[in-house]
Amino acid sequence: MRPFLAAIFSLIFGCNLLCWFCLNLALSALQAGGGWHWALGIFMVLQMFGVVFLIGGRATGGQPGSGMGRPFLSFVMIWNLLLALPVAVLSTLWAAIHWFVPGFLVPGEASVWHGAALALVFLGPGLAVVGTLVSLWQLGRFRIARIELAFADLPAAFDGLTIAHVSDIHVGKLTTGPVLARVTTEVNRLEPDLVLVTGDLINMSLDDLPRALAVLHGMKSRYGLFVCEGNHDLMADAEAFVFRAKASGLQLLVNEAATVTVGGDALQIIGLRWGEGHTEMKNAVGTESAALRRLLNERQPGAFAIVLAHHPAAFDATAAAGVPLTLAGHTHGGQLNLTREIGFGARLYRYSSGLYRKGMSCLVVSNGTGNWFPLRVNTPAEVILLTLKKGPANS
Repeated sequence: MRPFLAAIFSLIFGCNLLCWFCLNLALSALQAGGGWHWALGIFMVLQMFGVVFLIGGRATGGQPGSGMGRPFLSFVMIWNLLLALPVAVLSTLWAAIHWFVPGFLVPGEASVWHGAALALVFLGPGLAVVGTLVSLWQLGRFRIARIELAFADLPAAFDGLTIAHVSDIHVGKLTTGPVLARVTTEVNRLEPDLVLVTGDLINMSLDDLPRALAVLHGMKSRYGLFVCEGNHDLMADAEAFVFRAKASGLQLLVNEAATVTVGGDALQIIGLRWGEGHTEMKNAVGTESAALRRLLNERQPGAFAIVLAHHPAAFDATAAAGVPLTLAGHTHGGQLNLTREIGFGARLYRYSSGLYRKGMSCLVVSNGTGNWFPLRVNTPAEVILLTLKKGPANS
């Protein structure tokens, strides 16, 4: 097992054991019967059983949670990756105060402690249940987001050109079944001139690649479909992913460019690779920027350029080079946000979701169409329909 995965595995197990111990104390404070203690034990054992499959699958390059039902997989992920640590901290704090400072909240009133114990016992698992129910409703849904982009120097032939921007489908345990057919159907309903896909076709396992390719090959557009690779695409076997994708006829651009001619004007699509050391965020961003500089030397003079870069940090380099349009994904909008300014998106990424501009260049970051994590808050899954217009740049 890789050191990073081993550390995550140890942290999650430690949190669960701490929760188990402290929540048992809370049940004792409530003078709960033995059945409640058994129920808590079964809950914790099932959670840790799920973690073994999640981490074990990833460590062996397989699909995490292989063989786990989607509701159980969602429940395990929400509890262990989102709730186990804060519940462990809260329950440990409660236990410490209960032991060392009896009557701290309201001296002499045991009912206060009983209320605190009751909240601890049911808050975490209750939130996990609610989160799972919400996630199961969300997993089959995505929106169509429409964005109009104006460029003063847009060639006349591209005025009104439509682009379906699809990203982060993550075909796997959480994105499967009817939703995949709906992705293809909805894209075709938009009747786009181009379909551009910014990586993470699969969640992890190459066994899911045929289904991902079927989704893309089913999409229809006037001038073609082009793809760049994402970090999840490369986790199992990077070379095998690229080989199989290209062998299927997919126009996967790995530090490559393709040109489409519309009404006599050229549109050049440049696809960046995720980069060597793709599991290291900083290395990936740096490699993308270096790759972009090399590719720009091959940029077709006079062509309107679009860069496909899975990580949106590439926009710093593309804007500096005067590339009009960059498309990216990867962020899932931050996944869990209270507002655009408060949440993981703003904390983790300079460009997390939607439209950004620098001078005459713009970036569009997709929230992603599929899911690697089951729950979203204020970051709806989406397919973006872009319409290019000739005119003053919009903000």
